[in-house]
Amino acid sequence: MSVDLLLGLQWGDEGKGKIVDVLTESYDIIARFQGGPNAGHTLEFEGIKHVLHTIPSGIFHPNAINLIGNGVVIDPIIFKKELENLTPYNIDFYTKLLISKKAHLILPTHRLLDAASEASKGKAKIGSTLKGIGPTYMDKTGRNGLRVGDVLTKSWIDRYQILTQKHLKMLNFHNVELEYDLSELESQFFESIETLKKCQIIDSENYLHQAQDAGKKILAEGAQGSLLDIDFGTYPYVTSSSTTAAGACIGLGVAPNKIKEVFGIFKAYTTRVGSGPFPTELFDEIGKRIAKIGHEYGATTGRARRCGWIDLIALKYSIRVNGVTQLMMMKGDVLSGIETIKVCNQYKTKQGIYDYFPFDINDESVSPQYIELPGWEEDLTKINSVDKLPKNFIDYIHFLERELMTPIKIVSVGPDRKQTILR
Repeated sequence: MSVDLLLGLQWGDEGKGKIVDVLTESYDIIARFQGGPNAGHTLEFEGIKHVLHTIPSGIFHPNAINLIGNGVVIDPIIFKKELENLTPYNIDFYTKLLISKKAHLILPTHRLLDAASEASKGKAKIGSTLKGIGPTYMDKTGRNGLRVGDVLTKSWIDRYQILTQKHLKMLNFHNVELEYDLSELESQFFESIETLKKCQIIDSENYLHQAQDAGKKILAEGAQGSLLDIDFGTYPYVTSSSTTAAGACIGLGVAPNKIKEVFGIFKAYTTRVGSGPFPTELFDEIGKRIAKIGHEYGATTGRARRCGWIDLIALKYSIRVNGVTQLMMMKGDVLSGIETIKVCNQYKTKQGIYDYFPFDINDESVSPQYIELPGWEEDLTKINSVDKLPKNFIDYIHFLERELMTPIKIVSVGPDRKQTILR
């Protein structure tokens, strides 16, 4: 059986968690393939609002198995808190949740290194979530990291101490002052490791191969958006992992020829958290309006998201890099009441006009060129079928489909799983 992928196409926060939750009933296994607790997937249903950071978004469905793949980095402390927050919902984690032995661990000193590195950059900050993600992936590629499977070995504590001492020496090079109590952090860490060990820790790639052979339906869930990819994102303002479709193969051990559908999620506008280029960013009242109505605050960091018009140059780029077969548009309801909707279809620079995503958009001289479309006044949040959507909104969808050359199969008109329209 093939594997379907679900990916964000912008700078994250597209609504991946909600869509995974909506789609889960059609799948046997939901598999997270990259990132760490810097993800914040918000789910709303039956009056419940919940944010997941490490655990896949299918955890609330009774019949789905949820897998944390080898490409994910896990902070045991945050993971333990996630489990505790889910306790009231009577979820059987020990049968429904599987963890790859090859997933890397975030140590307390990884978080310290992250904070020190960001502080040392001054005004040139990347905008890190300070969760220790980057330093953990650096240890992974540097072949120094510790993996979940290591906690089951006799040499675990010795290897932990060696890596921790290395990190403490590295802190001195950043020449910044940090206040921390390592003994307290380690106490929490090792307590959380014991919780982690109670879960099913498995050879995940073998499990997925067997599941495919058995005809199980698998949905691979990405974390951060495609424009934050370590290779194809707006470097250096990116995350530390591969957020594109290729990352799913790496982060789960799934062969490229086993990928079938690639679901690409995007907002009807664009947002970004933290530093980095953002050509269509709005600094006017419309930008403030979008932020307010869309509740644009990071689910993980609480930081206000920067808001702007939709960027077709960036979207086309993400669609091609990922091989997207179906699109899902989120938060169309947020644009209700705006008289004129703008859509960026070109970048104007000193070098000329770009209709593709160039090597560098950090240059402040990049000027977005817009097409204007009529907006809609109607409140979309109460609408539950395509035939009831206002004409101008439908025209907006059709315009995007033509420009992106990819069908929009799902339209979200609110945060609840019921506020989802299939086309």
